[in-house]
Amino acid sequence: MKLQAIAYGLVLAVTLAIASASAQVIELKLGNTTPATGAQSLVAGEFAKRVNEKLAGKVKVTVFSNSQLGNERELLQKLKIGTVDFSQPSTIMSTIAPEFGVFDMPYLLKDRAHVARFVDKVFWSDLAPKAEAKGYKIIAVYENGIRHITNSKRPIDTPADLKGLKIRIPKGVWRQNMFEAYGAVAAPMEFSELFVALQSGVMDGQENPLTNIYGAKLNEVQKFLSLTAHVYTPSFLTVGLDRWNKLPADIRTEIEKIAREVQPWALAAGEKDDVELLEKLKKSDIKVNTANRDAFVAASKPVYELFDKQVPGGKALVEKTLGLAKEGS
Repeated sequence: MKLQAIAYGLVLAVTLAIASASAQVIELKLGNTTPATGAQSLVAGEFAKRVNEKLAGKVKVTVFSNSQLGNERELLQKLKIGTVDFSQPSTIMSTIAPEFGVFDMPYLLKDRAHVARFVDKVFWSDLAPKAEAKGYKIIAVYENGIRHITNSKRPIDTPADLKGLKIRIPKGVWRQNMFEAYGAVAAPMEFSELFVALQSGVMDGQENPLTNIYGAKLNEVQKFLSLTAHVYTPSFLTVGLDRWNKLPADIRTEIEKIAREVQPWALAAGEKDDVELLEKLKKSDIKVNTANRDAFVAASKPVYELFDKQVPGGKALVEKTLGLAKEGS
């Protein structure tokens, strides 16, 4: 009788252990480099909220903003080895696959509706596989934003006003080519180091979406905000391919479905934020002006010529993108 009771107890313990293991929640970490109030972090929060609601008891996504888990390059490395599950790289993706530099072609994407068409009709077929070949699975394209220039020296009306200014840029050869074509001294630097660099005068200025300028309080250490709208930069919700393939197939399907559903939400939120944040910045001490778009477009031609020469299929990619702009006219 005692032996039967012991045997029953052992069977019950094993059964409970198996049930517990099968019910264990998959914990996923999402790291980015922007402020908690920035567009990347807001959309990351929306993605996490929807996953955690839809897959409650199965998956939990936790967001770590403001470079808590590393800078952009470190996060890409951590995706590869699986110590971070998701990240939202932006400009740096052109260092993984040069075709991503199309997002750095000045004034190419005219508005967020154009961005949405580009993502649907070009990105998934032409660009996402390039990242996957390098070990990165992109499951959604989210907002980073329309970029503008701030500096501590003078208003920027034309590219000539940038001559000699040391401008911080994110890591990416095409942003560097762009600002060098405009006459600036382009200096790649991690976003986490930017505030102090501007405050100390190591950098004269920088370029970012309004959400990052306001969220990181860059208006407190800069005198001029020039609305150049020189590029729209997305962020790519990315996971290491090895880590992705280790997740259960049903979980992968649900996460990717949710991630794509958040895309229009991200674009709409970015549009709304631009209007609200510009008003807030105008009320701060920073002086705001609208730059001469035509002068910047004219100065951008060498960047396109270089893209055509250095990136296989670069000219065709630009032409596809321009064609999609006409669809919305």
